[in-house]
Amino acid sequence: MDLSTLLAIAVTMLGLYYYFNRDQDPFKKHGLPFKRSVPVLGSSWSAMIFVKSFAEMVQEIYNMSPEAKYVGLHHRMAPVIMIRDPELIKSIAIKHFDHFSNHRSFGNPDIDPFFAKNLLVLQGERWKEVRALLTPAFTSSKMKAMSSLMFECAATVGRHLAALTEGQMVIEMKDVFTRYTNDVFASYAFGISIDSITDRENKFYVLGREALDLHSGSILKLTMIIFFPRISKLLGLKIIRKEVTDFFEEVVSANIKSRDETGVSRPDLIQLMMESRGKLGPGKELTNLDMASQAFSVYFGGFETTSSLLCFATHELAVNPEFQKMLQEEIDQVLKDSNGDVSYEAINRMECLDAVINETLRMYPVIPITDRQCVKPFELPPALPGLKSFRMNKGSHVWLPIFGIQRDPKYFDEPQKFDPGRFMDKQANVANSDAYLPFGLGPRICIGNRFAILQSKVSLFHILARCELNVCSKTSIPMKFGRGGAFLKAENGFWLEIQPRNNPLVSVTN
Repeated sequence: MDLSTLLAIAVTMLGLYYYFNRDQDPFKKHGLPFKRSVPVLGSSWSAMIFVKSFAEMVQEIYNMSPEAKYVGLHHRMAPVIMIRDPELIKSIAIKHFDHFSNHRSFGNPDIDPFFAKNLLVLQGERWKEVRALLTPAFTSSKMKAMSSLMFECAATVGRHLAALTEGQMVIEMKDVFTRYTNDVFASYAFGISIDSITDRENKFYVLGREALDLHSGSILKLTMIIFFPRISKLLGLKIIRKEVTDFFEEVVSANIKSRDETGVSRPDLIQLMMESRGKLGPGKELTNLDMASQAFSVYFGGFETTSSLLCFATHELAVNPEFQKMLQEEIDQVLKDSNGDVSYEAINRMECLDAVINETLRMYPVIPITDRQCVKPFELPPALPGLKSFRMNKGSHVWLPIFGIQRDPKYFDEPQKFDPGRFMDKQANVANSDAYLPFGLGPRICIGNRFAILQSKVSLFHILARCELNVCSKTSIPMKFGRGGAFLKAENGFWLEIQPRNNPLVSVTN
């Protein structure tokens, strides 16, 4: 390479650096602590090039200025304020929700409706309408009605694990839990029954996994759609290929047609959306494509998060057998008291089970941050003594660093230690702390949070009633987070050794 070419490259890189870092000046001039960025990749470069996991990158920026209420960063090319103070987070997410009512949206509804039309990224009045429509699908009465399905799917998983032969007992738990959550969401969101433990290559599971696998190619498309929407529209970029979205739309359409023709109804999401027909007004009615998009949003929002929650929970129970024994004793007592006929109410009364789930959510929030988009100007209070207020303009973004806050010793004693006991201390009331926000908070809190918790409790109940979870040579101790993507995951998977318990109380269960 000759000198002129090297000089041209150097000048180009310097120009790009100036262009992409010029927006850091407001942070610098204001005196606000901020994480310096590199061209294109921004302050999150370490996660983008797989040096660190996304969660570790978030915590690094969170720890940068321990006394600041917030700090600045660039996520790729977008300036972002990371809010560190729980009270300020509560103010933004609840009190001043009218200023921060949206998540960042992306995609074109005409090109990629499964992303652009789903509840996760809808904005403004349309978000309010769809949120109000879907909320009744996650009430206690609806979950109670669907709990028998969860029990059935969880019992299938428990029996499968308890029946593993000598050479099969070392197993990767992510595969097990993705199949369990797939089957539950297939029934609840799409109205179809599947057994992915037995039928391992069923089309719904295979295409669902493809749709949810946001690999490097999908991330590149997503980046293009967010930052270059016009070019993306011209290119017709979609996160999920058409064959996959067509399949899910066909599943919903066929289900709706069958119910219309037979009059059969189920207490699920499809039924709720069908019952809204003729009630939303002109231009607001849900088409079959809209219904498929919302069903997929529930599937997308809960599949990875719930399966990963279960993976981290079983990992910690294997690493900390004293808590596993405590939970099994509680499970056995419930089985004994109910004579095997375990109810929805009995599951929800289990204090140890609840504490294990809550502590797992604290240590391992699968989505390390949530975001808000500023929809009208807002002044943040001074980040540090001596600084002025910081003005947020319309279209700017904040990050709420769930992972960083929930591992901050300022709010949780020994935050790196798995200790469900902290959630069993009623006087401490940790679950209602402003620093505990695994599902976000305010009107934009995860709509399916109680569904995910119930689904996880039922699964752990059936597995631990039948099995003991032990560490093996492949178990990651200490836990190392995998790099690539935004979701929290283990570097080398979730490997455990499963042993059957031969529990006589299980003989009277399903």
